[in-house]
Amino acid sequence: MSLIWNNNISVSYFGEDDDSVVGITITGLPVGEYINAEEIGKFLSRLSVKNLGGGKIPAPRILSGIKNERTTGSPLCAVLKNNPPKKDEFDMPENFRYGHGDYTGAVCSRGYCDTVKNSLISQRFALPLCFAGAVCGQILERRGIYTGAHISQIHNTKDNPFDTVNISRDALLSVRTKDFPVINDRKGWRMLEDISIASEADETLGGIVECACVNVPSGVGSPLFNGLTNNIAQLLFTVPDIAGLEFGAGFSSAAMAGSQYSDSSYINEQGYSITKTNSHGGMISGVSSGMPITMKAAFRPAAKGSIPCCTVPCAVVYVESAVNIALLSAMLDYPNFC
Repeated sequence: MSLIWNNNISVSYFGEDDDSVVGITITGLPVGEYINAEEIGKFLSRLSVKNLGGGKIPAPRILSGIKNERTTGSPLCAVLKNNPPKKDEFDMPENFRYGHGDYTGAVCSRGYCDTVKNSLISQRFALPLCFAGAVCGQILERRGIYTGAHISQIHNTKDNPFDTVNISRDALLSVRTKDFPVINDRKGWRMLEDISIASEADETLGGIVECACVNVPSGVGSPLFNGLTNNIAQLLFTVPDIAGLEFGAGFSSAAMAGSQYSDSSYINEQGYSITKTNSHGGMISGVSSGMPITMKAAFRPAAKGSIPCCTVPCAVVYVESAVNIALLSAMLDYPNFC
């Protein structure tokens, strides 16, 4: 099992599920970047959704790679306090919890793995992913590039969508300040009611997270194997409980004719070529077009008995983090970025 994602930026996890801490090492970050530890804490605190009774997220301990609040060029290594599962939480291996991947993990390791560790490792390592996403996000934002996400749907309740053509930085940031990350607060209340009802019934719920990036210049990424879409997808599919991903019009484009899907372009007042619509989601052939990058990630219901009964609110931060890492890695090849 690999715990390393390697590109212009390399991200590697260490530790095990029952350790008191888990950690992350990030290599390839630009030298001399100002990293605000308080802002990292604020970013990670969003994993604790107040309306769902989430606990406080402990502050990470940075061991190397930052001196006087600046990146040094050495690997940035940090450890984060873990909440390991109770040893007697499950009866293993007699009772496999198929929704948690117990059976598949046991088969993959030929029976030698710790089944509980294997099935929960993605949840435990979501925190280091978010730490890396917070660091990469700060570097991007100082270049005017912002990533934001909201809960698009939980169960049968849908939030208002992003304006995929005209979405602004302020629209993305406004959701971050909310206790429950939705655009329409009334829809958010309905989602919370659904979650409460599901929890009382010992049921679980899935949903959809919509994410967007603004001010990404055109020409970022590359075709084929190292495309921006490829790298975003690869990191997103390490996020717990993810079940599907679409960029732009996504699966709905299958029902369109070519004339409906094609985005006609024009030159705006600033002299940039932009499109009137954004079916392509800001990326064509793995390369950014200059339009907002948009995507939706679907999350399956967690296995019955899981706490919390719905992981979608936390997935908002997971998705932002994965996109930040992939985007910064691609931006390092962009002229004059550093």
